[in-house]
Amino acid sequence: MFLTLFPAITGIILIFQSLTSNFQLSFTSSNFKPPTSTIFNAPSQTKFALMENIATASSEIHKVIRVIDGDTIELENKERVRYIGINTPETVDPRRPVQCFGLEAKQKNKELVEGKAVRLETDVSNKDKYGRLLRYVYVGDNFINLLLVQEGYAQTSTFPPNVKYQLLFLEAEKEARAKKLGLWNKCKK
Repeated sequence: MFLTLFPAITGIILIFQSLTSNFQLSFTSSNFKPPTSTIFNAPSQTKFALMENIATASSEIHKVIRVIDGDTIELENKERVRYIGINTPETVDPRRPVQCFGLEAKQKNKELVEGKAVRLETDVSNKDKYGRLLRYVYVGDNFINLLLVQEGYAQTSTFPPNVKYQLLFLEAEKEARAKKLGLWNKCKK
């Protein structure tokens, strides 16, 4: 199954073509650069089109000065950013102990973003109830939110109306679980 994004007047059309049990993800747009190819396992008979209004997604570039945990960072302007659509095990919640695979998720996030320029993409909501910016995070062409889920450092955790990449995250989590990657291998529920 191949998923290809085609530019449209109001956004991007996602088209799934049923070809095999795997589909390749390819992105094309001058303003939108998630990972250029990612393989997921998907049902072989799925055919549908989904409109995503991401052609006009706003984005900004900032330097990460500190990684708070696996899904939260601090920028050079002192703003904190919470990654949209994912959740990593807690490491800094004073009300509970460090959760299984939390330190590993924080370390992976450090390797991916600390000291680097990141591109931040918005969804519908700008901030969470704690005043943190809600963003999708990219380093170059690497979609960090998705990568953390794919490698088993995070699980999908979407809250409407911020659901732009929910399907991608769910498929990535399904594959990481099946392969017993990261927290899906190390942590017992």
